[in-house]
Amino acid sequence: QVRFLARLGAAMSSANYPAPLIRQMIDRGSRGYGGTFDAVVLPNHVQVLISDGDATVVRSAGAGVDVRFDQMFLLAPLVAEVIAGRVDSADGERRLDRILATAPPYRTWISVTGYGIQSAGLALVLEPTWLNLLSAGVLGLLVGALWSAGRRSALFGQLVPVISALQGPVGGAGIAIAGAQYLSLDHVGLRALIPPLAMFLPGAAITLAVIELTARDVTSGSSRMIAGFIQVTQLAFGILIASQVLHVNESQLSSAALNKLGPWAPWLGVAVYAIGVMLFMAPPIRFLPWLIGIAYCGYAAQYLGDRLLGSYASGFCGALVLSVAAL
Repeated sequence: QVRFLARLGAAMSSANYPAPLIRQMIDRGSRGYGGTFDAVVLPNHVQVLISDGDATVVRSAGAGVDVRFDQMFLLAPLVAEVIAGRVDSADGERRLDRILATAPPYRTWISVTGYGIQSAGLALVLEPTWLNLLSAGVLGLLVGALWSAGRRSALFGQLVPVISALQGPVGGAGIAIAGAQYLSLDHVGLRALIPPLAMFLPGAAITLAVIELTARDVTSGSSRMIAGFIQVTQLAFGILIASQVLHVNESQLSSAALNKLGPWAPWLGVAVYAIGVMLFMAPPIRFLPWLIGIAYCGYAAQYLGDRLLGSYASGFCGALVLSVAAL
């Protein structure tokens, strides 16, 4: 029982569950087994122990490879049943093994294509022009291929996070900037660089950090926050290094919004983005209507917030409505 709860907690951590929810699962699950287990929950390590005065049982589990998004849909019912006290530990471990051994539902080329579509959708939202749409789609395919190659390389498996975090931003930004120079454009839109590099944005890490710090999980929250900001820094320096290598000065880098397709383009981009996410992250097909609905709720709130309150408040409005819609 102790081993199962430790392993399940580690899997939840790999699936980006916040530490308070993991601790709640262990507490309620242990009550279902007729005891009260203590737990130490960190972003990459979960330890569960029980002591009856004469002996102490301690089991630890490390958060290994990230749980894929499609696996989270199988993991969530198991977590709910453990919290409700309806899962035998031996059966729970067998179910957990089957979940973690589940193969990706789509072939690699479908996932890479999905990331290219996702990147094109973001380009329609951020800076809708035909050139940006084309470049974001092509760069998305290249970055997706890099991601796929990294996941399938056993030899460099331990170095993949570092290589991806540095090579992806530098390579993606470098290709975009070189393309703009080849086409004799007078500036490189920073908004056009973001879509193909979206997988390097640590949105989940920073969101979890805020949740955990609010719940007074200082150790877990602060470590996630530091990791998230380091990833942002890597992304920023990737763009900076690419611009310096290609001799682009800061006057050529513009963050001004540009829309050459029309006001309909960002609204279409939200749907294109959702379809790309479905192919890239491979959740069940039944999730598509919910994903589109949640995405449109968040974007509509951000759009209205920008019109009524200004650009800084728009992000808060979008995040607030997005969180409520997701719940």
